[in-house]
Amino acid sequence: MPKRKRPMPTLWEVPDELWERIEPLLNRLDPPAATGRPPEDRRRVLDAIIFRLRTGCQWNHIPGVYGDDSTIYRCFDHWCKVGFFKKLWARLVKECDELHGVQWKWQAADCMLGKARFGGAL
Repeated sequence: MPKRKRPMPTLWEVPDELWERIEPLLNRLDPPAATGRPPEDRRRVLDAIIFRLRTGCQWNHIPGVYGDDSTIYRCFDHWCKVGFFKKLWARLVKECDELHGVQWKWQAADCMLGKARFGGAL
């Protein structure tokens, strides 16, 4: 009987190997507070942000399994302000480049265009 292939990792959740590299960076840039409310599950919050960015849904339409939408947005906004996503992107691109996993001459940008409400600049 042929051996079953391991399923590909999901694109909606942070895999364990990646979280092991993300968590120390997040703890350094946004250390958990010693007092106040109990901290949110940061991995679940990051999964919610990935869901939001991949689907383009509104913040208040993030499924409840990820937690409170206002908490998720507040974390996203704070992480943007402390530069978490920029530092994470730079770190991952550097790792990928060191592994020669990026063919720089073949890179392209993808975008989405939306209709200008009320006629745009008109």
